[in-house]
Amino acid sequence: MSLMVVGTSSHVGKSVTVAALCRCLIRRGFRVAPFKSQNMSLNSFVTADGGEIGMAQAMQAWAARLAPATDMNPVLLKPKGDCVSQVVLFGHPYKDVPIAEYYTETPHLLEEAVAAFRRLEAEYGQVVVEGAGGAAEINLYDRDIANTLLAERLRLPILLVADIERGGVFAQIYGTIQLLPETVRPLVKGIIINKFCGDPAIFASGITKIEELTGLPVLGVVPYFSLPLPSEDSLSIADKARNNFPVRIAVIRLPHISNFTDFELLEQYASVEYLPCDAALEGYDAVIIPGTKNTIDDLAALKKAGMDRRIIAARETGIPVIGICGGYQMLGTSLVDDGFESAAGTYAGLGLLDCVTRFSSYSKNTTQVSRGACPVPPILSAMGTVTGYEIHMGTTGEGKDREAFAGDGRVSPDGLVFGTYMHGLFLNPSAVNALLGCLYAKKGLAYTPVPAAGSDPYDDLADIYEQHVDMDAIVALIR
Repeated sequence: MSLMVVGTSSHVGKSVTVAALCRCLIRRGFRVAPFKSQNMSLNSFVTADGGEIGMAQAMQAWAARLAPATDMNPVLLKPKGDCVSQVVLFGHPYKDVPIAEYYTETPHLLEEAVAAFRRLEAEYGQVVVEGAGGAAEINLYDRDIANTLLAERLRLPILLVADIERGGVFAQIYGTIQLLPETVRPLVKGIIINKFCGDPAIFASGITKIEELTGLPVLGVVPYFSLPLPSEDSLSIADKARNNFPVRIAVIRLPHISNFTDFELLEQYASVEYLPCDAALEGYDAVIIPGTKNTIDDLAALKKAGMDRRIIAARETGIPVIGICGGYQMLGTSLVDDGFESAAGTYAGLGLLDCVTRFSSYSKNTTQVSRGACPVPPILSAMGTVTGYEIHMGTTGEGKDREAFAGDGRVSPDGLVFGTYMHGLFLNPSAVNALLGCLYAKKGLAYTPVPAAGSDPYDDLADIYEQHVDMDAIVALIR
């Protein structure tokens, strides 16, 4: 038997709960895989066979000690703006659709999702399924392939997750259960409450009230915790704490920022701040232009806000400027679009690297990579070989600047500006050490390098859930 985890709303902790349950179950001897039929996120990951899935499902796969696979997230929606999303089906671009048209695809996509679930269940025996958003979106019941329609097809026991930090947890839980369709409500078997702060004894009477109102057991009250787990989507940016390190790095928060998980190791050792396009750059020691789903549109937004001039001015003072994926494309002299990324035309880049990007196809390059950094001081020469993954439309070439990595990117002659298509670059300790070692040295400060390997955060996560959640009751449900 498998299990489904749904939430009272978005960002209540469903993804982390699924990851925790996967690690708890495999530590108890079960084979288990994660699954989310439909995800909407600009944070994604590339599987070993070149498929693109949501970062949350990759994270859950790692928690289950599995390699991420496209069956774990058969439908990924990547918002492009103006109520249009790119649909990624089994890891590859399917089509760009307005939301109204997308719903005409529901029957087909539901069948594809159910088939993917069945394959995972046949291979692993147990699957922990994650819903999407809030489970009680009553206006979407006839087309909700992530919650109600999927639940009706799979008939799995359901855990409902709520977030007490948001407030109104009683209404969240009771209202969600009461609004569920009659076909789904009996499947709900327990409740988990996330992000609790304070004295649990004070909330004991609240648990009793919830159980009386719903007739369901509260299987756990999970305290607020902080572990280095990948963020699922842009809602997580607001949760990021500001660390008081002597080195400050500005990451430009583009309107369609993607894969900002790229910088989550840096965040543990430097003050990384996500700045809107109209922010000032004074006082920062490095600037990073991150990935984006809409390079052309975000380049226009950056220029409209004057951020292009501020980035160029920072460069002129000797501040390192780094571009990742779409940010790399923006650093070049020009971007030529044949109508696949945005409106057809030629667009001026920032001109900090001598290269040209062309969008001549709807297809994406999605691949895992291992590349050696070119020996250009002061940053790349200290990196060595790094690993990551590419997810991008367009190809970049031409120009005089040399490659930044073997087969990828460009770097300025003085080494202070470079771009790469490699997501996950700064999840490599050697890359973090190369950048921060340079920035600390410029300030005359001693730098303690990031260790080559840290502890497994998924075991730490499972320890928290074993302590605060009735895992024996959950094991009984899947049996």
